Amino acid sequence: MMFPVAILCGGLATRLRPITEKIPKALVEIAGEPFIAHQLKLLKRNDIEKVVLCVAYCGEMIREVIGDGSKFGLQINYSFDGEVLLGTGGSLKKAIYLLGDSFFVLYGDSYLDCDYRSVQTAFERSGKSALMTVFLNENRWDKSNVLFVNGSIVSYDKKNLKPEMEHIDYGLGIFKSKVFKTVSENTAYDLADIYKNLAHNGDLAGYEVAQRFYEIGSKEGLEETIKYMEEKE
Repeated sequence: MMFPVAILCGGLATRLRPITEKIPKALVEIAGEPFIAHQLKLLKRNDIEKVVLCVAYCGEMIREVIGDGSKFGLQINYSFDGEVLLGTGGSLKKAIYLLGDSFFVLYGDSYLDCDYRSVQTAFERSGKSALMTVFLNENRWDKSNVLFVNGSIVSYDKKNLKPEMEHIDYGLGIFKSKVFKTVSENTAYDLADIYKNLAHNGDLAGYEVAQRFYEIGSKEGLEETIKYMEEKE
């Protein structure tokens, strides 16, 4: 059985405004469909069965469009931040009861066409509490933020970048739910801080992906993703 997938799609998407002034980033149209539809179809192709959408800004709009997931062949549940935005880590903490003991985490603006089963297998073999997929980025598409040596994540830091960092957080991770026991309820928290601490403690496995990532978090990334999707279609 494949682990369930949590998709973090609660951000305000300020970098995409005015496109996202009235709709969430997940519903931005790409090649004739909402971006999240492309994500869900990709997950289905990778034998995923259960998805939890962690939503906040315009979250009800996402639920109206996507529904229970049956049209994608998936079982979809929703976890709403509430009045206060909880950030990536806080949103996952709130959704833990829907996710079980181990689960994938996917950023809501990322299209990651990799082998999810191989990623899960690597995590299960690692014996560690979490896994981060990485990509040899060499500062090409964004600033590299991972020191990945001989198959291991030595350090991860989005703020204090080092010249020897050549890899980047690809955008797909796996966590055991116990990782979030120390995160306070209904408190804003950044998933990057959780990753950073796990790497520091030697409890973060790494898996290198060869396929480049696509994202719609920026206007430049959106344009690239539209071009990729249209060519793919």
